[in-house]
Amino acid sequence: MKSLLLLGLCVLAQVSVAWADDVLIQPVLQEQRETIVKSSRKTIGPAIDAVVASKAPAAQDVLQAWVTKDMWYREEDGLFFRAEKVDSKTYRLIDFDTGADMGTAEKSDIKQIKPNSGVRAMISTALVRFQLTDPDPTRRMEALIAIERAPEASLLAPLRLSIEDETDPEIAARKTRIERLLTIAYDADTPTRVAAIEDMAGDLGVDVRATLNPLLVTDLAAFPGDIPEGVNVRAELKPGDDALSIDDAYAQLVDGDLAPPRVSGEDIRNALAANIVDGKVGGISVHTLSDDYQRARAYVALSEAGLVPPLVTESDVEASLAGYRFAEIYQVDDPAVTTAAQDSLTKIELKVGVNQAIDLGLDALSLASIYFLAAIGLAITFGVMGVINMAHGEFIMMGAYTGYVVQQFIPDHTISILVALPLAFAVTFGAGVLMERLVIRWLYNRPLETLLATFGISIALQQLAKNIFGTQARPLTSPGWLDGALVFNDVVSISYIRIAIFVLALLFLCLFLFIMRRTRLGLETRTVTQNRAMAASMGINPDRVNMLTFGLGSGIAGVAGVAIGLFAKVTSELGSDYIVQSFMTVVVGGVGNIWGTLAGAAMIGGLQKGIEWMNPSNTLAAQTYMIVFIIIFIQFRPRGIIALKGRAAGD
Repeated sequence: MKSLLLLGLCVLAQVSVAWADDVLIQPVLQEQRETIVKSSRKTIGPAIDAVVASKAPAAQDVLQAWVTKDMWYREEDGLFFRAEKVDSKTYRLIDFDTGADMGTAEKSDIKQIKPNSGVRAMISTALVRFQLTDPDPTRRMEALIAIERAPEASLLAPLRLSIEDETDPEIAARKTRIERLLTIAYDADTPTRVAAIEDMAGDLGVDVRATLNPLLVTDLAAFPGDIPEGVNVRAELKPGDDALSIDDAYAQLVDGDLAPPRVSGEDIRNALAANIVDGKVGGISVHTLSDDYQRARAYVALSEAGLVPPLVTESDVEASLAGYRFAEIYQVDDPAVTTAAQDSLTKIELKVGVNQAIDLGLDALSLASIYFLAAIGLAITFGVMGVINMAHGEFIMMGAYTGYVVQQFIPDHTISILVALPLAFAVTFGAGVLMERLVIRWLYNRPLETLLATFGISIALQQLAKNIFGTQARPLTSPGWLDGALVFNDVVSISYIRIAIFVLALLFLCLFLFIMRRTRLGLETRTVTQNRAMAASMGINPDRVNMLTFGLGSGIAGVAGVAIGLFAKVTSELGSDYIVQSFMTVVVGGVGNIWGTLAGAAMIGGLQKGIEWMNPSNTLAAQTYMIVFIIIFIQFRPRGIIALKGRAAGD
């Protein structure tokens, strides 16, 4: 009695909806009940199509519940509902057409519809048609993402209809773009398809190239006599040319059952072994089969007897190929479409090449700014003092570890970096002054001893870092606002960290120029650089200038270490990765000249990126080529790009 009452209520509810909308989804579900309950990817299509074609207001809700496994049916009367769990044994039933509460049911009285992944994919595709016009913009965006992941020709028409009424500018632009891509891939009207291809010509999006490339896929085909009219031929090929070998051409005939397959030497040996009778094969004694000629005779005898496939000779291959013409034919039959696609891809490839060059230039500029930061301190000490400081890389390492230590006390990454930069300068400035006072000052004008001493200090500092921080890489985390990259298009982009390092390099360039040209220390440094003896006779203390200069160069190296640590691993060997490039930058640019250091960094960075682009699979080879080029360059410009002027230039 209770079930009859519920059924009556359901019918009354559906009748009331029928008065309002004339279309109910429950009768459609009842017609497809057996298919829905026993669904599979091969059989479910008509049921999904029936739900979509019903144009019932509840069709979208049914598909949504179906794909999320929220659709149930009651075994007593076969009606479908959306069910909500009340407790472990009870579910509340919601009518699809009315949204009304139809009471509760025991779990044993209802059955859940559980579509497999293949069926869910088909339902999701059908659901996209409704989601494209859903009032919720999130749903509409999800529909576009679903189309991009699994484009289909059937989605083109509903997508076009949804564009005109789209109110969100971002979603409208995305809909228009996807519509163009679907038109290129699936539209049956050639002028419309060609117009869409021409609209996307020059677009750098990867999705555009992914859509155009399948239009230019070709197959190798063999034709007896002339190539038929109407075949969209890319190029006719002749067997034996570079584009089509004899073997590939004959294999094409064999695949098409147009010629017998070749028999390999192994096939011949196996066939002979399988047909030995009384010590003979094809009338030829087994002991003579070590000779190639006798093996061929025996095999021919077997083939004439119909026991094995015929032996194909080179003359047979030539005769077979002579009767056919070979061509690469497009899988797309319409020449207008393939011609438009080829023209568009040519324009895109040209534009991609230009943008790749721009992207390579940005990478080179970014690398040059890193090398400039690493080398500017070395340029000061090497240029002014003539000291070959092999421990310069360890000052970079000390700066990076200073940034790491600061972040252990200041969790806010933005504040920690702002604190770490001046602190790293102070730490490495003090370390540089200490090193100059204790070691370097006693070794002036003794380059070999200076080199060995600083190399020993370098090893000692590395070991000290290992003892304090261990051998594992330590994280130096960049602020959140430096995450990601500035993306110009699908080809050109540059990370925000590299932009920040570039800006930092410019700031230090300006700071260095200010110190050198507007401060007493800069004036004294330039005086000592030009003529140390004359500077001393004018009351300048060269030892004090050397100490401060060495400290300044070391401090800048510490700041460079913080910047480099944001994208490189902070380890005890961090500085050794940059010391060689730093020396090359200083020597190539011109010793003791800040503009020369800048020019050297640009040259080294650009050269390294260019060589890596030409030989991306072998970084070591790229480094070797770069060093060889620099050695040759120095033979012609021994004083660097911008040579030092004054009396010191001849020292």
